[in-house]
Amino acid sequence: MSVPLLKIGVVLSTMAMITNWMSQTLPSLVGLNTTKLTAAQGGYPDRSTGVLPANPEESWQVYSSAQDSEGRCVCTVVAPQQSMCSRDARTKQLRQLLEKVQNMTQSIQVLDQRTQRDLQYVEKMEVQLRGLETKFRQVEENHKQNIAKQYKAIKAKMEELRPLIPVLEEYKADAKLVLQFKEEVQNLTSVLSELQEEMGAYDYEELHNRVSNLEERLRACMQKLACGKLTGISDPITIKTSGSRFGSWMTDPLAPEGDTRVWYMDGYHNNRFVREYKSMQDFMTSDNFTSHRLPHPWSGTGQVVYNGSIYFNKFQSHVIIKFDFRTSSISKSRQLDYAGFNNAYHYAWGGHSDIDLMADEGGLWAVYATNQNAGNIVISKLNPNTLQIIKSWTTNHPKRSAGESFMICGTLYVTNGYSGGTKVYYAYSTNSSTYEYIDIAFQNKYSHISMLDYNPRDRALYAWNNGHQVLYNVTLFHVIRSEEL
Repeated sequence: MSVPLLKIGVVLSTMAMITNWMSQTLPSLVGLNTTKLTAAQGGYPDRSTGVLPANPEESWQVYSSAQDSEGRCVCTVVAPQQSMCSRDARTKQLRQLLEKVQNMTQSIQVLDQRTQRDLQYVEKMEVQLRGLETKFRQVEENHKQNIAKQYKAIKAKMEELRPLIPVLEEYKADAKLVLQFKEEVQNLTSVLSELQEEMGAYDYEELHNRVSNLEERLRACMQKLACGKLTGISDPITIKTSGSRFGSWMTDPLAPEGDTRVWYMDGYHNNRFVREYKSMQDFMTSDNFTSHRLPHPWSGTGQVVYNGSIYFNKFQSHVIIKFDFRTSSISKSRQLDYAGFNNAYHYAWGGHSDIDLMADEGGLWAVYATNQNAGNIVISKLNPNTLQIIKSWTTNHPKRSAGESFMICGTLYVTNGYSGGTKVYYAYSTNSSTYEYIDIAFQNKYSHISMLDYNPRDRALYAWNNGHQVLYNVTLFHVIRSEEL
């Protein structure tokens, strides 16, 4: 077990503390209700959340009001209920302020749902560590009565787990910082409550600055918690069986809340029609769809829908095209210089899969190979608006030997094949420009994978497996240090 994996204790415990107290404290603000997370039918994880008042008309109440000589509205006591004073500028400002805190509560609730499974894993590991430590002491005290081989094996295992101890010490320091963060929110809650009882009792600008500062720190914390190292892939969930042996399907990771459209592309060449389904449920249970005709046929299965546009490799070329679904037109196209195409540097399964476009928490990426890099994989981060390369990384992994690949948090993960037994065995981190060989089990249920992509919004892998559209949940572990909060 490697040292980075052992550092997960600090992360998940810290994350759990953040999510638990935020889910208990922020919703207590006046006018806020709890977040509700539901699971869709058919085994598909629905991660959408909503925080809404039970009745939009029950937000403010005027116990007494009057008009002065000039006809202006004068309110004496404000409580939850709509009134004739709702147009007051300060009232609107306070509502906007409360909505900001409400949105932060919603984000924390999402983090809470995402990290519970990881937290359980860490707690189980801690119990195992303590048990091994006790057993090691017993063996060391009675080593003359034990077989030498058993003694050495237990000692080696203990040494492997021992680095977790200082990590747990780091957690204590992080916990203190989180408590300070919690106190700040509690103070803010108190101020908002007082302000709601007596408008004008607190300087609005000062209060707004405090909320803005808190919101910025929370956003930075959430960004760090959103990313981590891949340590596990779940069993597959078959969403639908349709189409040919090869194809791709996806959802937009930057789609607005409530937009759960599914995009479907059958085949890897000589096709230019993209199906749009209104929702995942619609995709699973019906054949109702809207068809979009692209101006050029695509090549391979490396397409990606990102922020309302589809990015694809034009057939028999190294041209990348950005097609805007809203205007039904090409908004940008650009050559990917030196990239192999037309089956020059495909994945192991073939299918003109030379250029693979994908998205993760950090943005838009292109994975391909060049003659200059001897046919090994090149990773390029792209500007989604101009399609210009922001930065490139050259790896030592031959592209034709890769089954498929996907990006998570700036790290490219590569599978060792596309048929039969499959695993994720190679990872290249663009954050550190380093690679490592790993061993993560990956169930290839239908024995031929021609598309595999990660969606950061769903925190899931989308796969096209021999005419089956399949989902995999992933497990990520995180390390958050005190100075990062």
